[in-house]
Amino acid sequence: MGALRAAVTERLSRALSPSLLLLVARFGIAATFFLSGRTKVTGLLTIKPSTYALFSSEYALPLIPPELAAHLATYAEHLCPILLVLGLFTRSAALVLLGMTAVIEIFVYPDAWPTHLTWAGLLLPLIAHGAGKWSVDHLLGRSRTAD
Repeated sequence: MGALRAAVTERLSRALSPSLLLLVARFGIAATFFLSGRTKVTGLLTIKPSTYALFSSEYALPLIPPELAAHLATYAEHLCPILLVLGLFTRSAALVLLGMTAVIEIFVYPDAWPTHLTWAGLLLPLIAHGAGKWSVDHLLGRSRTAD
């Protein structure tokens, strides 16, 4: 039984390469943020009036005007996920989204920490290891992944 378990574990370890796990993390977190960004716009990137209203009332971040916050968040939620899917500037895009996650957790929805911790769990490996072999970063020689 021990030999069978060892064989299964070895086969799973080979099948679940670090690059595959990073790819899944990239696509998973990209979908979350991109879909959130799409709720803030009409058409391609026209910010909805309701988005400005949310940033003025419910989100109300300190130190930054609501209109600027609406633009920054909306555009980051569109650009960073695209970069993650491509695996281009992966560490930077993941760091921006982790920063957004921290701001949301601290200033907007502090009780949603389980969700935000899940997002951080997908973003931190991307910051630490990059996009993996299946990425534009790797093709450009910008990736230093162990896989």
